[in-house]
Amino acid sequence: MGLERKLEKISYVIERLKSEISVDALLVVEGEKDIKALRDMGIACNIVAVKSSGKSVPDIIDEIISTGSKEIILLMDFDRRGKELTKRLVESLEAARIKVDISFWKEIYSILNNDVKDIEGLAAYIRTLKRKVEGNETINLLN
Repeated sequence: MGLERKLEKISYVIERLKSEISVDALLVVEGEKDIKALRDMGIACNIVAVKSSGKSVPDIIDEIISTGSKEIILLMDFDRRGKELTKRLVESLEAARIKVDISFWKEIYSILNNDVKDIEGLAAYIRTLKRKVEGNETINLLN
């Protein structure tokens, strides 16, 4: 996949995430830096970082349930630990009859193709792609 196409696809997923997040939805990420990266991308919904709290997974699940959110969107990191945490949270939250959405995580993961391992690196990655694409456009105009 070319850089321009990759940038288009990631930008599309981020824009959809911004527009589809309802007032009742809660976005769950791993750490505070992930929250900052998402805010930098213009995502302004309610976001909770699970690792920064220093709590156990059962405590995190209780905290998520106590928010009363009708929908949980998980955006854990793309490394092994992030995948394992995603699986545990999905199983536990679904057992508590809470709707869990990992579709954005799956889409972003499939586009990145191991270029980025965590959510916090996503904003910088998008900026880098934009610079490279703009640089390619300049080169193409010169030819």
